[in-house]
Amino acid sequence: MAKGIREIKRQIKSKQNMRQITKAMEMVAASKLKKAQNSAEAARPYADKIKEVIGSIAAGTKGIKHPMLQSREIKKTGYLVITSDRGLAGGYNANVLRKVINTIHERHKSNDEFAIFVVGRKGRDFFKRRNIAIHEEVTGLPDAPSFADIKAVAAAAVRGFEKGEYDQLYLVYNQFINAISQTPVEKRLLPLDDMKTSGPTTDYEYEPSPEAVLEVLLPKYAETLIYSAVLESKASEFGARMTAMGSATKNATKMINGLTLQYNRARQAAITQEISEIVAGANAL
Repeated sequence: MAKGIREIKRQIKSKQNMRQITKAMEMVAASKLKKAQNSAEAARPYADKIKEVIGSIAAGTKGIKHPMLQSREIKKTGYLVITSDRGLAGGYNANVLRKVINTIHERHKSNDEFAIFVVGRKGRDFFKRRNIAIHEEVTGLPDAPSFADIKAVAAAAVRGFEKGEYDQLYLVYNQFINAISQTPVEKRLLPLDDMKTSGPTTDYEYEPSPEAVLEVLLPKYAETLIYSAVLESKASEFGARMTAMGSATKNATKMINGLTLQYNRARQAAITQEISEIVAGANAL
């Protein structure tokens, strides 16, 4: 009986240590979540302003043609998948990877019909285990990524569309709803065939020409949308990790309470048995 009591006590201590870890991770994720939300919101005005300028050029100048603005026959599709480098975030990675692999199976008959770009170690490992070629990858992003951190994969994805290597490009990532809700979404990034802006537009004078300005702004706009998706994914990651660690802390507390009750009952049974043995010995004398 003493051995059983010691084992229960050891399990209680182990669960208490685990609860301390999960509680600390929950608090860290909560603090990082607010910063990630602010970063995602701060990136939106820049993208909106670029879109306004592009829409003004497209509306005020006739006959402008650019590969990024024109739809074409779909022969090959590009997917830029955004995941995290670490786990312990509930279904954050599993949900977005399940969505992209189901989409690939539905739309394509062979691996030659799509191209994969990946942000995050979890996504990279997922596709490598399935022998799916990755055109460009970025891993090891900091908690507050800058545009320079993802510029390589963003530029490669946009450049591939411009060169005609694929005919459309999709972003697949977790859209941030709130701290406890993140939804995996698939958004078409290219071609940019809907650049009309609502409301009044500003008239601009362009040097050297509207076409030259458009040549620079369109890739920057597409890359900015990718960066915004990365920032939103970071906020989703911290929200998912905070929720997952909160649930783990609650589960650990329930297990500790159950083990404590079991320990008390075992200890009471051991004491009762000892008393019974003492009484039986006294009666024998």
